[in-house]
Amino acid sequence: MTDQMIRSARSIGNNIAEGYGRFHYQKNIQFCRQSRGSQYELIDHLIDAMDCGYIEEDECNRRKKYNIESIKMTNGYIAYLHRQKSSNKIEESEIHYQPNDFEQDYP
Repeated sequence: MTDQMIRSARSIGNNIAEGYGRFHYQKNIQFCRQSRGSQYELIDHLIDAMDCGYIEEDECNRRKKYNIESIKMTNGYIAYLHRQKSSNKIEESEIHYQPNDFEQDYP
């Protein structure tokens, strides 16, 4: 169950990133919907973990609350993408990164 929870949690951000990288509103929306599905999947795993006695009800509810907030943000992003798509824009603008954009000094 832990492995499933990790995979669904990672899938949330991965799908949002992949959709963003497509530079097309409809594809971005599609991947955001997949992300939202993973968010609901994670909530289901939390409930299963609680039912099996792996986590307490308080912990389950706290983590479900975080996931519900994340779902609300994803829904807001999807609504934004729909509005942008409807405003006669053909594609999202591509972002060009420079090689040093990802270089940071870590302690």
